[in-house]
This record gives sequence, C-alpha cells and structure tokens, in this order.
Amino acid sequence: MRRAEDLAREEIRRLKPCVHGGEVWDVAVETGRSLRDFVDFSSSVNPLGTSPKALESIRDGFGRLTFYPDSNSTALREAIACHYGGLDRRNVIVGNGSTELIYLFPEVFLKPGETALIPSPSFGEYESAVRKAGGEPKFIPLNSDFQVDAEAFKREMHGVKVVYLCNPNNPTGMLIQHSSLLEIAEAALAEDVLVFLDEDFIEFVDDEKEQSLVGNLGRFPNLIILRTFTKFYGLTGLRVGFGLADTGIIDILSRVKMPWSVNSLGQAAAAAALSDEAHNTKTRATIRAERKFLLSELAQLKGFRVYPADANYFFLDVRGSGFSAAQLREQMLKRGVLVRDCSSFQGLDGFYVRVAVRMRKENERLLSAFREVLNSV
Repeated sequence: MRRAEDLAREEIRRLKPCVHGGEVWDVAVETGRSLRDFVDFSSSVNPLGTSPKALESIRDGFGRLTFYPDSNSTALREAIACHYGGLDRRNVIVGNGSTELIYLFPEVFLKPGETALIPSPSFGEYESAVRKAGGEPKFIPLNSDFQVDAEAFKREMHGVKVVYLCNPNNPTGMLIQHSSLLEIAEAALAEDVLVFLDEDFIEFVDDEKEQSLVGNLGRFPNLIILRTFTKFYGLTGLRVGFGLADTGIIDILSRVKMPWSVNSLGQAAAAAALSDEAHNTKTRATIRAERKFLLSELAQLKGFRVYPADANYFFLDVRGSGFSAAQLREQMLKRGVLVRDCSSFQGLDGFYVRVAVRMRKENERLLSAFREVLNSV
C-alpha cells in the first residue's frame, strides 16, 4: 500500500504545524519537572483565572453529562446577543474555541486557489486554515512600527476573497487605528471582499466598546468578528469561542459546523462568565495596574525594546540583549519562567519575544529572571 501521506490531499501534505504559547505540558515532559515549577508567561490569559460563577455553573452541570449538549448553543447565543445589545441570536455562532471558527470560515468561503490577505506578523492559524481549505495566503507586512497600513491593504485587496485582521494584533499586542479598520472594511465591502476580524483579546483593552467593530456590524454584511472565552474569561481548557456577523454569514457557517462541538459544561460556564460583572471588573482593573507596572519595569531593562501594549501582553525586541529569542527562552526556562519565542511568526526574525501580564508576584519573578539573565552576559 502507498504511504498514507501520499494518499492525502496536496494542500494537507503541505501544512506545517502552527507553534503556540502555553506549551507547559511539553515543557514539563521535556524537562522532567512539575507544571508547578513554572510560571507561564507564554500564554496570555486572565491571571485571576475563571469566574467563580462559571465554576459554580460547571459543578451544577455535572448531573447533565448523560445528555447531549445543545448542538445549536441556543441559550449561550441568546446570552451573547443580550450582552452586546442590538444583536439577535441569529447574529451569533458558537464554536469549539475560536479556532474552530478560524478553520470553518475558509472551509465555507474559500474556493481552491482563491486568495486571503493576511497581515504579517499575525496569528499563525489564519495561514494554516486558508491552506487547509485550498486557498492561497497573501502576506502584507505591517509597517516599521508594526501597525496596519490601510492604504497598503486597499492596494492589495484587488482579486482577494478574504481579508484577515487581528485587533489587538497577536503577537504585537497593539490596536489597529479605528479609522484604518473602518477604511479597510468599507473598501472590502465595495469590492465584495469578506473581512475576518479577530477580536479575541479586545476585552483587555481599556476602551473596548470604542475600539471594537461590534457596533458597526449593521454597516458591514461582509464582516465577521471573532471572540473567545479563552483569554479574558479564563475558560481556556473548555474551548468556547464565538463569531458575530450578519445573519447571512452565520446561517451558512451554521450549516457546515460540526454538530455538538461545544460541550454542555462549556456552554453553561461561558454564559455564567459573561454575567459575572464583579469578576470582569476586577480583571480589567488588575490588568490595567499590572500592565502599567510591567511596562515601567521592562523599559528599564537594557537590551530590550518594549512596544506599547493595548492588550494583556508585551512584545519585546531583544536583539540588544546579547541573546536571540530562542536563547533567551532557554535561559528563562532554567529559572522556571516560560516566555513566548516569536520566531515562528511569519515576518519576524529570531529576536522577538512575547510576555503576558500576570499578577504582581509573578510579574516580579519574570523581571527578576530577566535581570539575572541579562546580568549573566
């Protein structure tokens, strides 16, 4: 028999694994140490953890595990629509983490050979999803300050089927200028180009409502906005994400989505997390204070260039430190701190790292480890 790889579709054979943060399981196996020996700054999730209301809803849901989950996630979609206001559940689709929807979108809308415009650097799963669907990614570099150039996007949009944008961008942590977002969305609408806007980290932004395009959905029937319960709401292990869009987009995506992809505990916990305003308010205050503290301290470290952060993580150019990103990661691992080596991101060289904003004691441990490494040169 021929090798299984030879029998697979060509676009699948060409796929390469996408590297992510949060690799604590691999690190524990690799080093033979316990998970408790590390502080994970490579994964940018809520440092306060899961909402108490969400945890309570999970405990209450154990007795319903013998039933299939609601394949349509009706109650959760209602809760999401109510939370954002001005939306109907028909404007909402729920997935197994936002990643399911990242892959579902090009599966539905990209024909083999059609092109998707992707900023560089940005989240690597966009490229993988496009290639898996048989599409062709077309990368457009961010400017020298790692910002989106709206004019460049509009120039490259001709003949493109989908434009991908991430706001705040991953791994840079910076917002796209709101006027640029609207400009790109308007140009895409005029050319019948779809816009896939990933807002997975926007809840960490101080002026979330002003920066998001959720309030503009009625203007753009070509737009889908991606959100998640993984980052801000801390339901990382339950895998719940959602998309907001015109009913036409939601309807066609829902026809293709895998049934029962979101488990019943995840659905209940997500709805509860949305309603836990006390926990969410505390999260925003914590991130605001710790982001300010970390920026001040990181800026004093010689050899690092610290980019401004709108989200809950910092993007660092470390080429002046005497270490590459990979070397710095290894040195930090020896000190029980895991940082994200960003070398795997399209458009970046080997001298960028990303670090999450965590609680004060953890942030101090990060800074202490950085100083120790830098002083060892």
